[in-house]
Amino acid sequence: MGGLLNPLMRDTIILPNNLTWKHWLCAGLGSGWLPAMPGTWGTLAALLPAWLLLHWFGLAGLMLASVVLLGAGCRLCADILAGQQDKDPGWIVIDEWVGLWLCLALALVIAGDSWCLWLLSFAAFRLFDIWKPGPVAWCERNGPAWWTIMADDVMAGLLGGLLVALLLRLFTC
Repeated sequence: MGGLLNPLMRDTIILPNNLTWKHWLCAGLGSGWLPAMPGTWGTLAALLPAWLLLHWFGLAGLMLASVVLLGAGCRLCADILAGQQDKDPGWIVIDEWVGLWLCLALALVIAGDSWCLWLLSFAAFRLFDIWKPGPVAWCERNGPAWWTIMADDVMAGLLGGLLVALLLRLFTC
């Protein structure tokens, strides 16, 4: 499979050897291997599953899926990072899925569903994930690599959700 993907991603990302289902899940079903902006691609790829979860299982389903994916992501990252030099490979985007889903869930609880909630949640989560203000940076620096990969995105999602909820409370769309 790496041979098929490599021409598309020449000079942009190094695919792990011996791809397994764990790699595919950590790569957000492959979205983390798209060129240039794996975190943004991973976040974008997480929108449809979030929408499906919300509409099939409601807000409680989205929240439960977020927590389950957080636990699975920690375990998968621990397995994949064992014995590797790079302790935060850019292609791992399962953390973006968790962060966006938490951002959406928190904003939905406080502000209710609207079309702009989805757009603002995407933008706010990416803002906090890239900018890494105080608590997000702290989460990224403290703990084992398998945890810090996930924790900074959890914090970015929580801060993003609060920001989106505040904006939607102040301004209607």
